[in-house]
Amino acid sequence: MEHVILAEKRKGLKLSDLLVTILLSLVLGVVYHFWSSVYDLFKPLFFQAHQLAYGVWFLAPTLAMLLIRKPGVAILAEVAAAHVEILFGSEWGIQLVLYSVVQGLAAEMVFAVFRYRSFRMGTAAFAGAAAAIGSLLIDIYYGYVADYTLWMVLYKYTLRIISSAVLAGYLAYALAKSLEATGVTQLLRPVAKQDYEALDHD
Repeated sequence: MEHVILAEKRKGLKLSDLLVTILLSLVLGVVYHFWSSVYDLFKPLFFQAHQLAYGVWFLAPTLAMLLIRKPGVAILAEVAAAHVEILFGSEWGIQLVLYSVVQGLAAEMVFAVFRYRSFRMGTAAFAGAAAAIGSLLIDIYYGYVADYTLWMVLYKYTLRIISSAVLAGYLAYALAKSLEATGVTQLLRPVAKQDYEALDHD
């Protein structure tokens, strides 16, 4: 059975994979756009508290990969979701394209390190954290942290990484597991005992 699953992965993305990824990205792109309102609600709580809500913006690559489990899905999902956000008139405009490419690629690399064989909760959390680190690199590129002291940078991005591990990692895992239980993912890929075991263990 393992050989069958690996053979399926080697075939690459099918049209159905692309359509599901794009559809998922459309939904999450809308969520991304309106999440700014929720994000702002955290700001009065304490310094940089809004970073605790930041991880939702990395949900597309991890959730898409947990569902479809094929190379290229993570970066495709994040870039597509960002384009939806841009269409809604995001204040970040075209900058979101660069952010989405780097963030999606960072998440993709985590799954690639595991040779696209690990889709456990911990792997998803690492992928979410990696996407957050990718956003830090682009923030540095645009100079958004130029006026920060070292402790501010460490504090802000530690909160962001924690948020990303929880929201783009554990939340994505929980959503994927819920969909597994409904049997919906059988339309995307063959579900074997091995797949359920991957979701049932951390």
